[in-house]
Amino acid sequence: MAVIKVLVGSKNPVKINAARQIFTQYYPDSDIQCEGLDAPSGVANQPLGEADTLLGAQNRVRYLVDQHTADYYCAMEGGAHQFAYGPATFAFVVISNGQHESIGRSANLPLPQRIYDALLAGEELGHVMDRLFNTDNIKQKGGAIGLLTNHLATRESAYTQALLLAMAPFNHPELYA
Repeated sequence: MAVIKVLVGSKNPVKINAARQIFTQYYPDSDIQCEGLDAPSGVANQPLGEADTLLGAQNRVRYLVDQHTADYYCAMEGGAHQFAYGPATFAFVVISNGQHESIGRSANLPLPQRIYDALLAGEELGHVMDRLFNTDNIKQKGGAIGLLTNHLATRESAYTQALLLAMAPFNHPELYA
């Protein structure tokens, strides 16, 4: 059985589980060894805007590629932005095999304006949600997505979908050359 080593640029179990799940789906006959490591994002703890959110995920992957050896490197960075139609949270995902990098993005979760205003004031989304919903460390569980969708979707499900789609260039490299 082939071993596939996957490094995730975070020790958050939600992110590690999402990566493990998609690599297990893509490589069902392999032994997936998935490990989370601290990797600096180089952006604010709560990125605002699409550019900073993407940069955070890219920085985490580049750190892993430079510092470690694996078959794949992944990072997921959650951010928020005030779009023309209202505030929303989303995530960028980056997957690399050390030579090629693929970028994906989750769907948007609309945010109440008062939650986004708290982010503008310097709070992290997880802390705001914990306070509003009387939860503890929701960012390592279902996340804001779980709370605002009554647990029909979760932070992990958003990451999983984005990662599944970001794998396309690795499945068909001849089409992406």
